[in-house]
Amino acid sequence: MTKRLWRTGILLMMAILLRGTGEAQIHVFPHWVNINTTGTTTAFLTFDGVTGYTAGEAIWCGEIMNAAPDIGQKPMPGTIFGSLPLRLDLSSTNPNGVFTDIMSIPPSVSRRAYQAAVEGARSTFFYVRHFINSRGGPDQYVAVTCELAGGGAHTPLAVTAIALGYADGSNVATVSPEKPLPRFSAEIEFTGTGQLHGRWEVVMPGDVPPTDKDLLTESTLPVEQRGAQRSYTEIERFSVFLPPTGKFVLDGPNPAKFPSTITGQYLVLLRIETSLDVESTSDFATSGVAGSPVEAGGVAGFPIPPLRYFVEHGNSQSVEQLNLVLPQDMAGAPASTSVTLEWTGVSGCTLYDVVVIDPKNTVLLSALVRPDKQVYRLDPWLWTKTSERHVDWSVQAVREDGSVIARSEWRTLWRGESGSGQ
Repeated sequence: MTKRLWRTGILLMMAILLRGTGEAQIHVFPHWVNINTTGTTTAFLTFDGVTGYTAGEAIWCGEIMNAAPDIGQKPMPGTIFGSLPLRLDLSSTNPNGVFTDIMSIPPSVSRRAYQAAVEGARSTFFYVRHFINSRGGPDQYVAVTCELAGGGAHTPLAVTAIALGYADGSNVATVSPEKPLPRFSAEIEFTGTGQLHGRWEVVMPGDVPPTDKDLLTESTLPVEQRGAQRSYTEIERFSVFLPPTGKFVLDGPNPAKFPSTITGQYLVLLRIETSLDVESTSDFATSGVAGSPVEAGGVAGFPIPPLRYFVEHGNSQSVEQLNLVLPQDMAGAPASTSVTLEWTGVSGCTLYDVVVIDPKNTVLLSALVRPDKQVYRLDPWLWTKTSERHVDWSVQAVREDGSVIARSEWRTLWRGESGSGQ
């Protein structure tokens, strides 16, 4: 705690001195973050004084160098570890000139930093944000120091991966009306330690579907947007302590609590709320003035994918599991090339129905494939039909009368480079 207060005091003194010169400067808080050495780290950052600037690239590097006056510290050439992928960029700017940034460090960057430290480099590296001056003045580069510190109690309380699934390992189930769905749970990977708060909700047929922003954890959003996420029918609340072990299995509510009276598709949502965490507190987050701290425990650099279940007439036991092969869940789908979808065959089917939807559950593509084929080529034109950064796809096997005999899980495709497994 003493070390943290000392760093905060130094930052505030620098802010006062720089503002006293009359020259606009951009400052970041926190300016020092402990990092998980072996996996993903996510941290909530705020930058003040960004009015008149546009955020540019974000770079991780082993060394920084002083640039010209009023520019800041730029990455040292030859020490670049990586850049923030577009799909992980959840930054935004509020009217008060406060820029909120979710720093999601991929394992590949942590690995390179660790290897450099083993070879004799320092145990710190840097995250540098480039801000482009739109008024003709000099650009600015703002650096955050990242210190390798394992993945335990002294790293931010952040969710780095979540996998929702039923007891059989699938993420989709089919039930008859008035029948309970199977038991399910959420496998959570995280850094830090602390109390995790949240709730389970269900999206019923006819409800307005959630957007990507609705599926983010509450503390991932800028403070002025945290009350604007769409809410759905609440099933149960939870508050669990996460020890500094990195993994936790959160059991879902009693399945009998979930509605199954109306036929159609239902979405089970895991909503994670903001938690108090000394390692995840950020300043400048509301007014742009130091001394306006906002808690950010439970931050995550990705939307939490929902669990699906269908209520259909008839015996749900007749619907088998259809297994998907490629691409893997959360894989990248470059917008300029085609992607081949593959699955295993199901005996007795007449056709395979391939479905691709966007995060709003809008069907972008529904294609029928002959039973002797278990592949479908997804052409790049699909991305012209949506502005979203990811889509979901699934395959079902149908008989001649249109009845479904097997259905796969849903997998996610990201627009751009390969996913991180989150």
